[in-house]
Amino acid sequence: MTNPMRYWTMIAVLLAATAGLGFLSHGESTPPAKPLNEFPKDIDGYQAVAEFPFDADTLKVLGVTDYINRAYFSPHKGELGLYIGYFRTQRTGATIHSPKNCLPGAGWQPTISNIEELALPDGRKVPVNLYVIRKDLDQQIVLYWYQSHGRVVASEYWGKFYMVEDAIRLNRTDAALVRITAPVRNGDLAAAQARATAFAQQVAMDVEQVIPR
Repeated sequence: MTNPMRYWTMIAVLLAATAGLGFLSHGESTPPAKPLNEFPKDIDGYQAVAEFPFDADTLKVLGVTDYINRAYFSPHKGELGLYIGYFRTQRTGATIHSPKNCLPGAGWQPTISNIEELALPDGRKVPVNLYVIRKDLDQQIVLYWYQSHGRVVASEYWGKFYMVEDAIRLNRTDAALVRITAPVRNGDLAAAQARATAFAQQVAMDVEQVIPR
């Protein structure tokens, strides 16, 4: 059962985010981002092997300023999926969509949901969401997080809170959603999680090189 205090805290954060943005000006001072198609295609021994562009209707729903949706492959480690959606502003109604809302619509059902600590190469430890999802006989590990201004956040609610804080402090609401998927082979969840985690450690560092801090 949901903790009542946690529930009302989340509601308060969301209301604060909505109200706060309504009182702020629409002009933002966001530095330019690098095109996401320049994101590294060689990561942790994986090579980008395919791009999966979205159709116009999907892009309209997502509201992203820029994105990549790629498959990476390693002959020794297998395949991984990487999606990065960047929003230059979230004041105009185009806000980040949580994967936990999108995945069931695509037929995937979560079986495990946790927050894991990701150790980055620079010594930081940051929280990311870990999902195990299933569709028929297929399983996948999903790692995802929200990233902006040198900050990695797992909670979508605190992500919105920080968005309002940054709008006031920096006059910016730009942010990115990063999602990594790893197919589970032979029921080995631990191996799939290890592959996704090692990949995520480098991806989180590379994202900071393409989106403005």
